[in-house]
Amino acid sequence: MSKRNSAKHKLDRRVGENVWGRPKSPVNKRDYGPGMHGQRRKGKPSDFGLQLMAKQKLKGYYGNITEKQFSRIYDEADRRRGNTAEHLIGLLESRLDAIVYRAKFVPTVFAARQFVNHGHVLLNGVRTNIPSARLRPGDVVEVKEKSKNMALVLEALQSPERDIPEYVDVDPKKMSATFVRIPEFAEVPYACTMEPNLVVEYYSS
Repeated sequence: MSKRNSAKHKLDRRVGENVWGRPKSPVNKRDYGPGMHGQRRKGKPSDFGLQLMAKQKLKGYYGNITEKQFSRIYDEADRRRGNTAEHLIGLLESRLDAIVYRAKFVPTVFAARQFVNHGHVLLNGVRTNIPSARLRPGDVVEVKEKSKNMALVLEALQSPERDIPEYVDVDPKKMSATFVRIPEFAEVPYACTMEPNLVVEYYSS
C-alpha cells in the first residue's frame, strides 16, 4: 500500500468514519480504531479531544495539507469579519486542488494535488502547478489538452460515486469547470460530519 493510501485509510480508522465516502474505506468493514488496541472500549472524549479530532478530520479531508498550512488558512479566516467557521470552509474550498476534485476530474483529493503538481491543469488558460492556488468566483479550471484522455480523468468523470456541487459549473465535454461562488458550509458535500465550529474552538482555546 502506498504511503498516500495508508495515510488516507489511517484517518478513516482513527476517526471511525468514512471521511471521503469511498467504497474501499476500511471502516466499511471495521468501524474501530487502528492498531492492536483499536477495539478497546473508549471513554468519553474531553472537549479538547473533540476539538482536536474535528481539526484533524477537516485538515485530513483536504489531502496533504500540512499543519503549518492549515494554521495559516485558519489565521486568514479568523482575520476576516463575520463567521470564522464559514470563512475557513470557503478558503479551503477555494483551493485549486479542491476544485479539481469537486469537478470530478480526479477520483480523490490526493490525486487532485498530484494532478495539479504534474502540470495537467490550466487556470484561466495558464498552466498552474500550485495545488494551494486560491480561486476567485468566475475563475475557469481546465484539464490540459494532452491530459484529457488520461484513464484517471475519464473514469473519474463517469463515476457515479459523488455529485458535483452547485458552486462548481462543469462542462464535461470541454473538461472545464467554472468556480461560480465561494460556498457556504451547508453547501459543501462532505461524506461525513464536519464541525468547523469545533475547529474554531480548538484554535481559540
